[in-house]
Amino acid sequence: MTIAVTAVTGQLGGAIAEALIAMNTGETIIGLARSPAKAKELGIEIRPGDYDDAGQLRASLAGVDTLLLVSGMAAPEDRIGQHRNVINAAKAAGVKKIVYTSVQGAEQGTAFSPIIRSNRQTEADIRDSGLDWVIGRNGIYIEPDVEYIDSYRKAGEIANCAGDGRCGYTTRPELAFAYARMLTGSDHNGRTYNLHGGLLTQSELADYLNKAFGSELVYRPMSFEDFKADRIAELGEFIGTVIAGIYQGIREGASDRPSDFEAAAGRPHQSWDDYFSSI
Repeated sequence: MTIAVTAVTGQLGGAIAEALIAMNTGETIIGLARSPAKAKELGIEIRPGDYDDAGQLRASLAGVDTLLLVSGMAAPEDRIGQHRNVINAAKAAGVKKIVYTSVQGAEQGTAFSPIIRSNRQTEADIRDSGLDWVIGRNGIYIEPDVEYIDSYRKAGEIANCAGDGRCGYTTRPELAFAYARMLTGSDHNGRTYNLHGGLLTQSELADYLNKAFGSELVYRPMSFEDFKADRIAELGEFIGTVIAGIYQGIREGASDRPSDFEAAAGRPHQSWDDYFSSI
């Protein structure tokens, strides 16, 4: 079987390709990338994979049996069409199965909801494609909080609008392992999985960071409006609004869901005790 992974120059797409390579179960692994030259270190065949170029996608998916579609980063109104380009190219090229990296979140009422709705539309397009499919709905990456530790230390706190909401966090390596299993196992076909580990509040996250880094962080809740303004000032209008919307959804319970990780991966998600003791 030949498996193609899109967006292999990205962190998640690259991690999934590496997980498939490490499984070494006999499949041929191909990477697709907007800029193929940036993915040479993976040691697999890399083909061009621009979501805006339907003809290029059809050619690059020739001979592929199973496709991993990493959700794009464009604005919600653009990514639906981009994803449809990939789906239609896959059908035209004879791909038999699509696995999609979707995301958890509130479909209405938050600044993140437009992105959630665009992902749900792609989920529907995949289900209606006539191909076999598996959908993963990713939890929130915990790595950005770890990478932000110096800024947290400088401030002495974690401050956002999540309040006491619990969040299903995950890591890219754990997701990559689960997606590798979903790509290679037909028993997952027709399933939609929530992919995350143990639920954490922001105060619990601060405690884990304190144990791992010897910091003394506390959690300070903010209003959505204040946090949005803070994120826009640092990250710009689009990304700042998206980030604020994610934490708004956490506060409102959109990330407090049962996890299907073990069903998808065949083992439990790494515990946060183990994760933080290893960084």
